[in-house]
Amino acid sequence: MNIIPPRTGTAFILKKGERLKVYDIQGEQVSDFICFNEHNPKEYLSSGRTIDYEETIFLTKGNKFYSNQSNVMFIMEEDTVGRHDFLLTPCSADTFRIIYGDKNPHRGCFGNLSEALAPYGITPDQIPICFNIFMNVSVDGQSGKVGVHPPLSKANDYVIIEAQMDLIVGMTACSAEMSNNYSFKPIGYERLNQS
Repeated sequence: MNIIPPRTGTAFILKKGERLKVYDIQGEQVSDFICFNEHNPKEYLSSGRTIDYEETIFLTKGNKFYSNQSNVMFIMEEDTVGRHDFLLTPCSADTFRIIYGDKNPHRGCFGNLSEALAPYGITPDQIPICFNIFMNVSVDGQSGKVGVHPPLSKANDYVIIEAQMDLIVGMTACSAEMSNNYSFKPIGYERLNQS
């Protein structure tokens, strides 16, 4: 298993047909996940199109995840948690300044993804809303107010996705206090044999 240390990120290639298992090693830890078409990085994972086509904000086993060009990028094969977020943007230095009032803010998942994806030619302005694996977000049915709650994931919970095209993947062990129940932990991931 590969380990993403707390408050850091990584990037790698995941080929079509490959399966990726993402673990919450200790529990209650979010991983921001984003991907791009390896052969055309202008094609990227789209929150809006995925929610529109799958008709849910609570994406889980069996759901397809679409690009901004309406192509399926990956399918979620397994999910032991059942609650993730695809509404909120990656945390950033601005997040910590605006929401938490930090004077010397951490660069957050946005900064970590920017650094990890730079070798693949992806610039910060190309990073959209991520699929926030294990993040527990609620939306009030009356007011529309968004709430961030401790993840429902326990130690060794996981998701498995299968790539439907060659992908550049960026992932983090999320840096935002509220998202991770005020404790920062690692995220694990590994490639599995093709199905």
